[in-house]
Amino acid sequence: MSDPASEPQGRLPETALASLPLSLQAEQRAALEAAYATPTRAYHNIGHVAEVLRHYADVAAGPGWRQPREVALAALYHDAIYDAGRRDNEARSALLARDHIARWLAGEGIDADRVAELIELTARHGAIARDDVDEETRLFLDGDMAILGAEPSAFDAYDRGIAAEYRGHVPGPLFRLNRRRFLKALLKRERIFLSDHYHQRFDAAARNNLRRAITTKR
Repeated sequence: MSDPASEPQGRLPETALASLPLSLQAEQRAALEAAYATPTRAYHNIGHVAEVLRHYADVAAGPGWRQPREVALAALYHDAIYDAGRRDNEARSALLARDHIARWLAGEGIDADRVAELIELTARHGAIARDDVDEETRLFLDGDMAILGAEPSAFDAYDRGIAAEYRGHVPGPLFRLNRRRFLKALLKRERIFLSDHYHQRFDAAARNNLRRAITTKR
């Protein structure tokens, strides 16, 4: 398997594709990568998708997935449409996933409604209670938010990336105020991660990262 660092920029690493329980046609892969290339993104890019797929593979090797293909597709498409500040990114990403499933995976028995549901739920990070969703959904959503519990350097790069994406869309002082409120709200939650799998692995590190980030957003 290839080294992700050797992959052309904007391409899904072969290592990430190897974790998928389905094959992407060349045209589908190209269309997906093109979607993530626009607009230019500092965080919600193909690298983020590769990281979510790494967590997907970790869960596949542990607790397992009930609908592995649907979850994999949701991971692939969950940020395919992303314009900082817009409220319909997730809904538009879900529509793109449906279109690509119909175009390239017709007849494969993919539950497109489930794929779209998972993608649309990512719009509610930080507002979903553990009992609101099933365990598979908890694991999927936590994989998208696992960056909160990453090594400090990786978390800081994520935090800078979010700020860069909003630059030019939201005035700096307002962004920092809203970002700080969001991070504080996460920190106040009894559980940052919905699943036990992620809670046990990342809660302590996530709280340390959040506390540190909050103190810098004045």
